[in-house]
Amino acid sequence: MSRALQQSDEFFHAARALGWPVERGRAPCGTCWIEQRRRLPLFGPVRLISRAPAGTGWLAAAARPGPLLLNAEEGRDADLWRAGFWPILTPATLATLPLGPEAQMRARLRQKWRNRLNAAQRAGVTVKASALPADPRHWLLAAEAEQAQRRGYRGWPASLCAAWAETSAGAARLFVAHGEGATLAGAVVLLHGSTATWQVAVSLPEGRRTHAMNALLWEAMCWAAEQGYDRLDLGTIETKTAGGLAAFKLGTGAEPVRLGGTWLHHPVLAPMARRAPPAWAWPQGEPGSPAPARLTR
Repeated sequence: MSRALQQSDEFFHAARALGWPVERGRAPCGTCWIEQRRRLPLFGPVRLISRAPAGTGWLAAAARPGPLLLNAEEGRDADLWRAGFWPILTPATLATLPLGPEAQMRARLRQKWRNRLNAAQRAGVTVKASALPADPRHWLLAAEAEQAQRRGYRGWPASLCAAWAETSAGAARLFVAHGEGATLAGAVVLLHGSTATWQVAVSLPEGRRTHAMNALLWEAMCWAAEQGYDRLDLGTIETKTAGGLAAFKLGTGAEPVRLGGTWLHHPVLAPMARRAPPAWAWPQGEPGSPAPARLTR
């Protein structure tokens, strides 16, 4: 079964190990979900259901008293309006890569990406795969935390990967690229259901020169496909504000998938939302277009 990282059993166990306030929900129709507890300005304590499950039969059960934020997995605006949800943050776009036979994946590579992969292989870049140690001080996790601070982006803390490794044995995979006896780059892939998620990636200066990250991602793709995973989630893309990273992800043959945006259910706003015209929601825009604000975690 393919579920988003935030709705997987592996995420629930890792979050609990870190002491995060997460709970499971279940509707009478049988749909299950994982929700997080947050405290936000203006709203105070809120519940967050991120990458919400498909279908609509569970929404009434989820929208119990108190503010609820929902990151919709797919665009179903009319159903959310009818359930009393109000759109507040614009949708993100993900790069999702179908996995399969190596020949098919290589054929989907864009020419520039394939050329860089070939250059890395000619330069003697090799990649080693292993289980990630359950150590939050691992060099790659420390490097990722430093990189996030330096570049000013926010995502899941690196400690999530270590907790994932601790609570779901073998489900956090470490890929490290080497060349001429030196470490060039590293990445962590988190496994959940039939999906693999590209979670952490750091390239050192020599790794950037030798295109080690292309070799690293390619080996991760091939490994995950051989293990029977059917897709690789490469995370969000923004073609205007982070064009280089978006090109790197889409160069693999990944497909841009637009999510459904962030919606608020609040007892005061719900009656108005049910009467609001669907045209009040955001425009569809282009895949990968930037959003002024998003809550994607």
